[in-house]
Amino acid sequence: MVFSDLFFLFVYLPTFFSCYLVAYVLDKRQLMRGRAPSLPADEGRAGGGCSTTWRNAVLVVFSLLFYAWGEPIYVLLLLLSVTVNYLAGLGITASHKRRRTALIVGLGCNLAILATFKYAGLFASTLQAMGLPLRDPQIALPIGISFYTFQSISYLIDIYRGQAPAQRRFVNLLLYISMFPQLIAGPIVRYDLVAKEISRRHVTADDLSEGIYRFLIGLGKKVILANQFSEIAGDFLDGNLAELSTTGAWIGIVAFTFQIFFDFSGYSDMAIGLGRCLGFHFAENFRHPYCCRSITEFWRRWHISLGSFFRDYVYIPLGGNRRHQALNILIVWFLTGMWHGASWNFIVWGLYFGLIVMVEKYTLLRVHDRLPRLLLHVYSLLLIVVGWGIFYFDDFGRMGSFFHVLIGHASILHDFTVESAFFSHFWLWATAILFSMPVYDTCGRLLAVWLPHETPLRQTLVVVTRTLTSIVLLLLSVALLVGATNNAFIYTRF
Repeated sequence: MVFSDLFFLFVYLPTFFSCYLVAYVLDKRQLMRGRAPSLPADEGRAGGGCSTTWRNAVLVVFSLLFYAWGEPIYVLLLLLSVTVNYLAGLGITASHKRRRTALIVGLGCNLAILATFKYAGLFASTLQAMGLPLRDPQIALPIGISFYTFQSISYLIDIYRGQAPAQRRFVNLLLYISMFPQLIAGPIVRYDLVAKEISRRHVTADDLSEGIYRFLIGLGKKVILANQFSEIAGDFLDGNLAELSTTGAWIGIVAFTFQIFFDFSGYSDMAIGLGRCLGFHFAENFRHPYCCRSITEFWRRWHISLGSFFRDYVYIPLGGNRRHQALNILIVWFLTGMWHGASWNFIVWGLYFGLIVMVEKYTLLRVHDRLPRLLLHVYSLLLIVVGWGIFYFDDFGRMGSFFHVLIGHASILHDFTVESAFFSHFWLWATAILFSMPVYDTCGRLLAVWLPHETPLRQTLVVVTRTLTSIVLLLLSVALLVGATNNAFIYTRF
């Protein structure tokens, strides 16, 4: 089940929110009768609100149902992961002498699960290529295993560092790791940011309106933009590359460049929106990455939750900028590539960006402010598009053929299909370019200039604009989803 699915939109979500509303009423009644279970003092409070016992129970049940929809057997793996982390978390706080051992055991179990289910096939095929007689274990990849494993690691390290208390209620830790809004494709939610909201949260009318609007923005990105670009990219990049023209290679990879952005940022918007409706405040995961003027800046804007995870839990502990900086950068980017998939092209993709970031630190960033903004922007976009070419092809033979065509070594440089793909979808390209830029921020600044003070007119204008935008996005998305055959999120496979 995915967010951009008619069953999810019109059956699963209404059923879930109906049950969640009943649970909210039960929580309120429990509090009014003075029978709300006491909260541990170290769990604190988050913005007031009532006990979350019933709401958390409903959210856990529906999260497990959501995860089991595609592969029920791997719910057991998820539960095993939560159990291991629950015991490891208690072990870290139980004994000062053994807290380091508990952390190492917990981290080791998490990494072992990830390595077994995600990388066993890669290791086996690599050793086979080296001449060792090993069989591919043929282990299916559990959806979202990279995301919930990293959240588990975040939980253990945050407890060890004293940034958050250990969760003493198993169901609450299960909620944190399995919460369906961000379970299968992020963003990676740090435990210390939501620990208090798990135990106590309050949802306002603003939370609901902002959450619904954000969800529909993400739905529009996915269905109206990303799905259409996936068809264009597939038409040019999935066929016989020997027959591909140079302009066809460029328009295909640029289409994928837009596809992966609107696909992944759309999912993040939908996750953040759903979380907001439930009283959770997830951190932003994208900030207009294609507006960057360096690759370093690009990675501060793209998949922010993953970048901050590696910065705080890998790069800085290794020494950060203090010692072995170049080596630390390469290690982080090797792991970043490996995290994205069990294929060597992802590792090459990670090292590609790691080398650029490292070179920029000693060259471009020192003269960055003296160079023309347009030149920096073109430089960044060109390297990003090339990077997505490495990302797209997991077969090195096809990758080599693609880049051979891309740089002009093709049987034909241009053909009619390129013009057709561009002009017959002109609105799509124009919309993608426009919404890759900070349109929302610009509109907000213009509104502040025209109506600088909070007035009824300003509030009415905002409400009407958001309402109309939401209705249009929902109607267009539903219309396009009817009969759609290509609707999977790219990052669910990671």
